[in-house]
Amino acid sequence: MVFDSLKQHMGGTDQLNPMQIAHHTLFTAREKIDLLNQLKAEVSGAQAEGDPVAFEPEEIDAAIAEVREGAQRGVGTETVFKGDF
Repeated sequence: MVFDSLKQHMGGTDQLNPMQIAHHTLFTAREKIDLLNQLKAEVSGAQAEGDPVAFEPEEIDAAIAEVREGAQRGVGTETVFKGDF
């Protein structure tokens, strides 16, 4: 799963949620939306199969909307590299 390394970098599996992806400074807005769309597809697939999910699609939609709103204001158009902050 693409989120395995992301989970490790964010402190383990307990801390990964859509809003943290939306506010993560190491990803551009495009990367955040790509990750959130992939997460939404995985969640939707799990729900369709009757598997429990950690997030509702509405949470992911809210995070995507926040990223898009920020991008319109110029937030998240560039990444912050380690050592830059």
